[in-house]
Amino acid sequence: MKLSVAIPGHIRAFRIGTVPDWAREIERLGFDGMSVTDRRAWPTPEPMTSLAAAAAVTTRIQLFSSVVLAPPRGSASTFASEAATVDHLAGGGRLRLGLAPGGRASDYVDDPTAYERRGRDFDTMLAHMKAHWNGTDDDAVGPAPATAGGPPLLFGGHSQPTIRRVVEHGAGWIAGGLEPEAVNRFRHRIADAATKAGRHERTETLVSIMVALGPDTAGAGLNAIGEYYRDLGADVSRGAVAATVTDPHSLRTCIRAYSDAGADHIIMTVNDPDPDSLTALAHALDLL
Repeated sequence: MKLSVAIPGHIRAFRIGTVPDWAREIERLGFDGMSVTDRRAWPTPEPMTSLAAAAAVTTRIQLFSSVVLAPPRGSASTFASEAATVDHLAGGGRLRLGLAPGGRASDYVDDPTAYERRGRDFDTMLAHMKAHWNGTDDDAVGPAPATAGGPPLLFGGHSQPTIRRVVEHGAGWIAGGLEPEAVNRFRHRIADAATKAGRHERTETLVSIMVALGPDTAGAGLNAIGEYYRDLGADVSRGAVAATVTDPHSLRTCIRAYSDAGADHIIMTVNDPDPDSLTALAHALDLL
């Protein structure tokens, strides 16, 4: 089981200037990777810039987006060039690009009608990005990636289009907000679809969980989680808070449950703005 950390860019108390500090500390403590999130209608740090900063100060850890909202970024060529540049900064094989169309209309504020067509736009964008990275797009601009064929793609969501995208384009699936049993069922659906499509390589299952081991203060801990999900309704907000892991024993139990369900990689989204809080997480997981 691989263990990575998603930096808490979703909480208002997060200081963007600490992104390099988070990356260094995640690598020093022995975690497998660092992840960044994306939300346009929120003060979340821009994900590709954050990954570039992390790439510049680390050498070992994998660098993830979990996930970038791809359609609102507009130009597939520009986004493919951005990702290729980060791929070079990190060194081939370290960047893994998690993508999704998103589930909040507010993230499409620049073009509200685009929210309704986000799935179609996403599929068109993926085709252009892959052609750019494979060198088959005569109109491509910007650098070719360091990783042959481009950084591996991971897809978020748990719908039928998610299965199709993983099978057609992906190296793995990122699960969020699902119980272990649901993760196990969905990963089997992906495997069955891949077999029917004649694809035999195994796709990775990654699970994103919320962790709040630090103090529950204003702008941090469970308060931050409730605020972040409040726009989706009281039930969603309360559910996100209830699903958050808040003590070391529960964290280890949670990881074992997802491992038993077939997960390969856990991405723990922490809810403390201080990178020094990572030491407590590492102790909880017996990394120190």
